[in-house]
Amino acid sequence: MTKIQAVIMAGGKGTRLVSVANDIPKPMVTLAGKPLLEYQIDNLRSNGIVDIIIVVGYLGDVIKRHFQNGEKYDVNITYFTESTPLGTAGALYYLKDILRDDFLLLYGDLFINVNLRRFYDYHKNKCTYATLYAHPNSHPYDSDILVVDDLNCVVEWNFKNTKRTRDYKNLVNAGVYVFSPVIMKYIGRDKKTDLEKDIIVNLIQAKKVFAYPCTEYVKDIGTPERLYKVEKNYHDGICDQKNLKNKQKCIFLDRDGTVNKHVGFMTDRSQMQLEENTADAVRLINESEYLAIVVSNQPVIARGECGYDEMDAIHNRMYTLLGEEGSYLDGLYFCPHHPDRGYIGEVSQLKIACNCRKPNTGMIMRAMQDYNIDLNESWMIGDTTMDIQTGLNAGVKTALVLTGEAGADGKYDVVPNIIGKDLLGCIKTIIGEDK
Repeated sequence: MTKIQAVIMAGGKGTRLVSVANDIPKPMVTLAGKPLLEYQIDNLRSNGIVDIIIVVGYLGDVIKRHFQNGEKYDVNITYFTESTPLGTAGALYYLKDILRDDFLLLYGDLFINVNLRRFYDYHKNKCTYATLYAHPNSHPYDSDILVVDDLNCVVEWNFKNTKRTRDYKNLVNAGVYVFSPVIMKYIGRDKKTDLEKDIIVNLIQAKKVFAYPCTEYVKDIGTPERLYKVEKNYHDGICDQKNLKNKQKCIFLDRDGTVNKHVGFMTDRSQMQLEENTADAVRLINESEYLAIVVSNQPVIARGECGYDEMDAIHNRMYTLLGEEGSYLDGLYFCPHHPDRGYIGEVSQLKIACNCRKPNTGMIMRAMQDYNIDLNESWMIGDTTMDIQTGLNAGVKTALVLTGEAGADGKYDVVPNIIGKDLLGCIKTIIGEDK
């Protein structure tokens, strides 16, 4: 097994947590009876990562006294103490002779439960200088957004304090990284260095940064409200369940008529409007142990009525509308094919009978592989009998919403497990909110 070193940046003051912890460094705030930093060390150790360097600053002696050399936690801990603050990366200059191979770096104010080996292997397979753990979150409007290409190469970093003039996919930098030692050349001695602005942005220009989109549990505890939410998730078992070492539960969602208002064949982002209560419904999924993944037929592409760029814009509008109300999708798959010919401007190579167009199960099966989904514990929700047939074909439980077509398509003689007034009603039933 490859030996991996990890660096934890644990020098923050945690000024926003002063009401719950005013005499300890932020990474030592208590969650469910033990310090936050201890959970990070537990997660590292469970992945076979036992060589840990902790960068300390403000009240760093508190951390040193608690963890000492790490023997009590079955890891080896060494420390670097910043006598003056060096930003989020300046301390790495003094570790360049120690970090000889690609290494993990974590911000100390995160609760993480991540398959770090999987993340590290992804980075090594990309042969890149930096890989960023990226995920959707409930507050993208005040988070750093990553823009990536089809291969997940990061092409743009949209900082949270800049004015956003267009919609973005909800893909947020989480504060967990794998770096090559090459990055050390961007760091000077005793120079305050910002990890994102001084290092990563330069690497983006060189096309040496990749995102690792994932749905595992990574949350910052920077405010008392976020701390309490993480603590509740921990007690409910959600933090561990989200780790991809475990089989995931998923609620697959049809798009048109279920998530957004049905307008026929949508070809422009201006047509995207959420169904009433959709954001509340998706937020309930986000707060549960289920994933929320959209699977949608989009024949407008094969018919030549909408290109891939416009489809991306439509979906980015949907992500933005959900994000503005504190909810997000964990994944989205769409089928661009359509078997019938005869449309003006149709795309001939997409006019095929495929295995992904519902009621076939290609999209669900792909999601099952990507997210380690247990179909026996999953659901398909839609507004048509075709959606219900798709769920039956995939072996998941099914729910029909009385929005959109409300089952009036009549294509299949099927009976769903449940019927709900809208998506929110179905979700409440599925996760037991109405019991």
